[in-house]
Amino acid sequence: MQERNTGVDEGGGQALGRPLTARSVVASVLLGMRTPELSGQRLVRTAELFGLAEGTTRVALSRMVSSGELVASEGRYRLAGALLDRQARQQGSRRPALTDWDGAWVVAVVERAGPRPPGARVELRRALVAARLAEWREGVWARPANLVRGEGDPACTWLAARLGDRAAGKGLAERLWDLDGWKARADRLRERMSSTIGDLEARHTDALAPCFITAAAVVRQIHNDPLLPGDLLPPRWPGQSLRAEYDHYEEAYQALLRAFLTGLDR
Repeated sequence: MQERNTGVDEGGGQALGRPLTARSVVASVLLGMRTPELSGQRLVRTAELFGLAEGTTRVALSRMVSSGELVASEGRYRLAGALLDRQARQQGSRRPALTDWDGAWVVAVVERAGPRPPGARVELRRALVAARLAEWREGVWARPANLVRGEGDPACTWLAARLGDRAAGKGLAERLWDLDGWKARADRLRERMSSTIGDLEARHTDALAPCFITAAAVVRQIHNDPLLPGDLLPPRWPGQSLRAEYDHYEEAYQALLRAFLTGLDR
């Protein structure tokens, strides 16, 4: 059996405590906006809150445009390509489309016909993780059939399965996902939001940087929620509470950020 999903983010770093780069600040600021577009000057000034020099941010913007992550027009930058797709996935994680669970599981068996380029293997794995499947054993991925989903990847054979009983399903879920770890981490993030939202609501500009790190960590945590049926989760699962509390936190953060950005124009 493969290593369980432990809540590491898509870039491979830990959700808390990683060093902030100009790219990560630009990406996260735009990902959090309903209309993901800002002027270069506003992005530069926002990055300065994190100790990032203007030249460093300008270089990051240029590289992001070259890589197709941003589109530049008349001094303004907006999300594009993979980052725009990521924003859609993040929004989907916050408002997941779930169905009533009848005990069925979805199983994806990776086809072995012919050699597969390394890049294709990586992309397939990312697609399966994004669909919130976990690797049961090499080449076999599974999850409860409680998510509304589109067509399965053609590189896999997709099966519907049932275990002997729901107790067996609970045991399998505990092996495939680090549920206790996710729960403990979510509870810590809820505490951090609770202890810092007052600074946002009081419009303390110096709260933007530390609360930005908290908000980014919460978004990653929500994105890593396996979205399992309640029957398979530990007691007092905080998934829905984390989402609801983050909605309030984000509203307060975005209000303060808008006030900060508006002040730049004066």
